[in-house]
Amino acid sequence: MKAQMFVLAASIGLMAAEWRVSMRHDARLTELGATEPREPQYSLMAIAYPLSFILMGVEAWWRQAGISGAFVSGALLFVAAKALKYWAIQSLGERWTFRVRVLKGAPLVTSGPYQYIAHPNYLAVAGELAGMALMMGAFVAGPVMTAVFCVLMWRRIRFEERALAG
Repeated sequence: MKAQMFVLAASIGLMAAEWRVSMRHDARLTELGATEPREPQYSLMAIAYPLSFILMGVEAWWRQAGISGAFVSGALLFVAAKALKYWAIQSLGERWTFRVRVLKGAPLVTSGPYQYIAHPNYLAVAGELAGMALMMGAFVAGPVMTAVFCVLMWRRIRFEERALAG
């Protein structure tokens, strides 16, 4: 149980660090004249993402989850997902934010993981959620919240592609 609470606290710390990077990038993009199209699902995503981790942690606490093979598999998946996410962030540079920002005239990034897949950051987020569900032993909250967030990401991808093409 202690391992799960440590992992939950560490993942929340990583979210906070990512938020700070996003805010710094948002400020820079604003300086460069980037626009932010109105995105209906952003507010839901901003709530659902951290809530997913918290609900999985609550389920782990309620179940008194221990270290298992699922924990180890989840940890490996989570670390791989974070590595992919940070590769995507590094490849996008200042253009990576939590929000969809459009910088007129800037070409789409096609280096790093973007040379292999169109939306590696979203694949990484799905991996983070699935990995956390396994580590927490959250066999109810994990699949439910992962599915909910994947629907939000699918809608977001469609929105983002339209915004960047327009």
